Amino acid sequence: MGRAFDVGVIGAGVHGASALYHLAASGATAVGFERDRPAAGPTGRSSAICRAYYTNPFLARCARDSIAMLARFEELTGRSAGLRRTGLLFLHPPEDAPAVRASVERLNALGISTELLSPGDVEDRWPGAFDLEGVGIAAWERDAGYADPHATTEGFFRRAVELGAEARLGRRVVALESLAGGGARVVTDDGARTECRRVLIAAGPWTRALAAHVGVDLPLHAERHVVAVFRWADAEPVPCHGDLLGGYYSRTEGEELYLVGPLTPEPEVDPDGVEEAIRSEEIEALARRVVRRCPGLAASRVHGGWASLYDVSPDWQPVIGEIAPGVFVDAGTSGHGFKLAPALGAHVAALVLGEATDPDLAAFHPSRFGVEGGALAAGYREARILG
Repeated sequence: MGRAFDVGVIGAGVHGASALYHLAASGATAVGFERDRPAAGPTGRSSAICRAYYTNPFLARCARDSIAMLARFEELTGRSAGLRRTGLLFLHPPEDAPAVRASVERLNALGISTELLSPGDVEDRWPGAFDLEGVGIAAWERDAGYADPHATTEGFFRRAVELGAEARLGRRVVALESLAGGGARVVTDDGARTECRRVLIAAGPWTRALAAHVGVDLPLHAERHVVAVFRWADAEPVPCHGDLLGGYYSRTEGEELYLVGPLTPEPEVDPDGVEEAIRSEEIEALARRVVRRCPGLAASRVHGGWASLYDVSPDWQPVIGEIAPGVFVDAGTSGHGFKLAPALGAHVAALVLGEATDPDLAAFHPSRFGVEGGALAAGYREARILG
């Protein structure tokens, strides 16, 4: 049977890797299971945007603290997270104005520097960059940016191992067998059976299937989301932004490229049969959206792109909590999980270890979906990915 562990973490995307790091840093004996390598799944195909522009105060605090962690990532892990602070502009229709004003006030009270802008302010600051038709209000988050998803995840995972965690890479979890008193025996495809007093399932789109082994049907599904990549070419670069009218986001990638992806839901897919290549018509559709808002980008050129998976909850907010005795879940982050993971991992580690946690974390338990009015209200209309 081998060694028993305090905690087994299933999944080495950024959420699993962060939790493993925080568990190891706390002194718990921890083991990380991953069927491939760290960041080999959706994390590695994330746009890795780092912003704290959230309507939910707990998520805003997590994102704020995560950006701070990434800024001192080398100090924490000995590695760089590749954080680049670009700022991020959010363009809203007039009907969002009351909510945006309230959100900006809350964010600034949390120490998240966010500026409220009128369409005229946007034009003054970035002359000619945007066609502002339909835009009623905007917000600028000064310290937002993006990081390297592979470097961040590898950094957390490798530092966890240095702190004493054990790595079981290239091992697919095929079963969870509940233990008397809580926790589970984790069975991998090489026949190994590992007893863990606590288990955290952080397997993204594969979390639902794993939770079924302990008799729990989580209300999660997978969606295929694409990211198109363009070269600036002869176009004048525009700031990183999210267009809630056009339903897309755009961020820079180094000095020569920018990425564009959707802010809206997509059809449900089988996570094991998803097409990972982006299709030409998908690139064209995103190009039309971004050129509609930024006409000068018509002079940019297609560079490529990819498709990835989101694990989506009914309200597009994370699903975190104990789902069976000693078995916990951190999933359902619905496309905005990267920016939360560094600091959220500390909250999740404390929860798993039975330590005191932020009381606001309880609102993310999956049991909320069985209660009338329990779903979290977050984001703006269809753009619930904004949280």
